[in-house]
Amino acid sequence: MSTLASSPVVTSGSGTKWKVPGALVVFAFVGLLVFALNAESGTSTFGLASETDFFRIGDLSVPTVGTGYVVAVFLLAIAAFSVVRAVSNRSTPLWLVAVFAVLFVFGFLTWAAVGESIPVPGLLIGTVALSTPLIFGALGGVVSERVGVVNIAIEGQLLGGAFVSAVTASITGSAIAGLIAALVAGALVASLLAVFSIRYFVNQVIVGVVLNVLVVGLTSFLYSQILVPNAATFNTPPRFERIEIPILSQIPIVGPVLFRQTIIEYLMYIAVGLVFFGLFHTRWGLRLRAVGEHPQAADTVGINVRRVRFWNVCLAGAIAGLGGAYFTLGSVGAFGKEMTAGAGYIALAAVIFGRWDPIRATLAALLFGFASNLQNVLGIIGSPVPSEFMLMLPYIVTIFAVAGLVGRVRGPAASGRPYEP
Repeated sequence: MSTLASSPVVTSGSGTKWKVPGALVVFAFVGLLVFALNAESGTSTFGLASETDFFRIGDLSVPTVGTGYVVAVFLLAIAAFSVVRAVSNRSTPLWLVAVFAVLFVFGFLTWAAVGESIPVPGLLIGTVALSTPLIFGALGGVVSERVGVVNIAIEGQLLGGAFVSAVTASITGSAIAGLIAALVAGALVASLLAVFSIRYFVNQVIVGVVLNVLVVGLTSFLYSQILVPNAATFNTPPRFERIEIPILSQIPIVGPVLFRQTIIEYLMYIAVGLVFFGLFHTRWGLRLRAVGEHPQAADTVGINVRRVRFWNVCLAGAIAGLGGAYFTLGSVGAFGKEMTAGAGYIALAAVIFGRWDPIRATLAALLFGFASNLQNVLGIIGSPVPSEFMLMLPYIVTIFAVAGLVGRVRGPAASGRPYEP
């Protein structure tokens, strides 16, 4: 009981205890070399206000070089503390890694925005927008893997949801109908994964990859043969308008970011809460986790393992399908060929980085969304960071987060293993 009640840490075994401290040391020295020793003299400004705030918060201006040195000192101190804990065979607390990441990002933004101003509300609004499909995909991945099926097919579920929602909404003229169709499309793709992996014991990773390729090929063919020649009929879906929640939407910084969104984002907030509560505080969640951890024991007490796996994998696909609908009904406004652009694989990385926990997976997805939006913001303000590096940034962050910070993790014990009664 004391172990469960303790604060979360970045776990490490005998072979991996230096992974997190080593990564922190490397990035601390990168911070020292870039943010302090290679910074241009000047001032970096962070715009904190938006036009509809209750009250206006003044911009934050900081000296670029001085801030770089202060940030570098804190980064080195945290890295040294992590090394000391590793020497004594103790893990680095997760909250300390989070503080390190926030300081590193602040130092990077200060260095990159010398002589310019970064609109913080705009940066965060874009982060939520780009993170929305990742969060839906990550929630679907958490549910599927918790029940024992590796959901590599998140990409296909997102893309299928995007395509079907665009066509349905265009034909019916109803964005709500498109949203419902996206749920069905995601569930159908997931049902194929469930049938082949649960009923016929096909390798789950192989089935997931094949489904991704199948959905990409099918949607690309239908897009070029049907949607392009008949765009007015099949690819002009109505978009959800932004809904401002009174009072809450006028809170400085937080209001525009969280409470001035479309219905899909509000559904995302609800989905995160429901999945978390359902997994850990309901009978459904207990059965689901039991099947994913020890299906033999679950079968012994009368739980139909195959049935529980099948329907929950379909549920996971439906959740991911909602993320696909965001591309066409909340963001772009039309279906584009391969428009998900690998978001499903990043969502899968968020599942691993978040340790199969819906809240942590959501935070991981927000991190990846922030990295994606950062390249846009820095490109607008004319940052000295090379554009090629900015294009790589989301994927660099993904690799670093999963390989460098996640440490040793253990997924559900029966995940990826077929069960035969």
